[in-house]
Amino acid sequence: MLHVPGKTGCTCDGISRRELLHVGGAALLGLNLPEFLSWKAQAAGTVEPKNKVFGAAKSVILLFLQGGPSHIDIWDPKPEGPSNVRGEFKPIPTKVAGVQVSETMPLLAGQMDKVTLIRSMSYTPAGLFNHTAAIYQMMTGWTPDRVSPSGQLEPPSPRDFPHMGCQMARLRPPETPIFPFVEMPRPLQESNVIGKGGAAGFLGKAFDPYRLYQDPNKQVKLDDLTLRSEVTPDRLKDRYLLRQGINESMKDLDKAVSSYALNDYYEKAYDLVLSGKARQAFDLSLEPDALRARYGRTTFGQSCLLARRLIEAGTRFVQVNWPAVANGNPEVDSWDTHFANFGPLKNLHCPVLDKGLSALIEDMDQRGLLAETLVVVTGEFGRSPRLGVSTSGNVNSPDGRDHWPYCYTAVVAGAGVRRGALYGESDETASAPKNTPVHPTELVATVYYALGIQPEMEVLNDLKQPRPLVDAKPVLGLFG
Repeated sequence: MLHVPGKTGCTCDGISRRELLHVGGAALLGLNLPEFLSWKAQAAGTVEPKNKVFGAAKSVILLFLQGGPSHIDIWDPKPEGPSNVRGEFKPIPTKVAGVQVSETMPLLAGQMDKVTLIRSMSYTPAGLFNHTAAIYQMMTGWTPDRVSPSGQLEPPSPRDFPHMGCQMARLRPPETPIFPFVEMPRPLQESNVIGKGGAAGFLGKAFDPYRLYQDPNKQVKLDDLTLRSEVTPDRLKDRYLLRQGINESMKDLDKAVSSYALNDYYEKAYDLVLSGKARQAFDLSLEPDALRARYGRTTFGQSCLLARRLIEAGTRFVQVNWPAVANGNPEVDSWDTHFANFGPLKNLHCPVLDKGLSALIEDMDQRGLLAETLVVVTGEFGRSPRLGVSTSGNVNSPDGRDHWPYCYTAVVAGAGVRRGALYGESDETASAPKNTPVHPTELVATVYYALGIQPEMEVLNDLKQPRPLVDAKPVLGLFG
């Protein structure tokens, strides 16, 4: 029997915020960075830690598996379930006694002693039930019915709630000249809606992520971090000093009215270009061939390796997307396995995920980075436990699985998260949590808490209306 549990999000007025002052004149420096780097001027003060968990993380890596990976076929096998639920894959033991995963994840099984599986992720859709609405909720911590009455989501807007990585860029900017928030290889997309919930929204474009728009498995070109041939370092310095002089000559009243200091933005842009630290972080050719092969010579695998390099360089938030168009071709790119579930998972998705994720966990742990980096792996929901049924109005093949937000699995590790643990348990068909359900907004609140940012901290929109970062409590039981 399949259960449909969860809680319905409450409604409230949508919020808006005019875009923050845009800093122009990027051409003066010959680069397109100063507006992006204005996060420095808005950095919030530090918060006193409440316990050893609060503020344990200095950075975050979010691996987002778009489309909704099947929890039963990857993280939460049900070998005793009915044949139309348990599927084709067999469970295998892991390094943690009593914890099994699917046979599709043999490498991760050997790293299970470093992670926690949350097998009780759960929510009931608020408003329209689709990928974009679910992605928006996971990225911002706000249910889609709080965006519009029906939950139907429009293209990205400056009225949107900010992505948690954008909030982090504002509240916890890096201490070195490096991008605070990087998203790769491209934004998430459903049909013609690209990047919904993945931007700074009412915070302003200055806090948007740096989007790579390239395949890390190929040579990465970083022209925007490289001086043009006709602009020497001395010439760039002259331009920077000229801008500095202009800024210092602004009337005192203008300086007081503006909450931005152009000097700071251009100084950061200047440092970022000349230091070479960002360019070096993106250069995967500096890694041994054997390690690159361990991650997998795939877009996802090399993105995971690049995420580790960016964290080492000081980036605060890295989001690695497994992006796909909803209802796409599962044989090519989509976790949205309505029409074919087992073949794509066995031949494409799980081998690539298994290599990249297990290598990232192992590598981060060996380098000591896992102690201060929170790693989160999730999709926007799971897949229907029962094969061939329609749960969201979609047509499914006999071996396909439909959308299922009522119970699914997320993986968390690092920054004080318990190692080799399970949090929550699903029922006999993995259709509902048996205990300790975790709403996606609570997972977002946990990310903030681990970073030393109070989830209930209020921000003001352009109407001066106070809104918390996320209207949820952190899941402290994840930490040991």
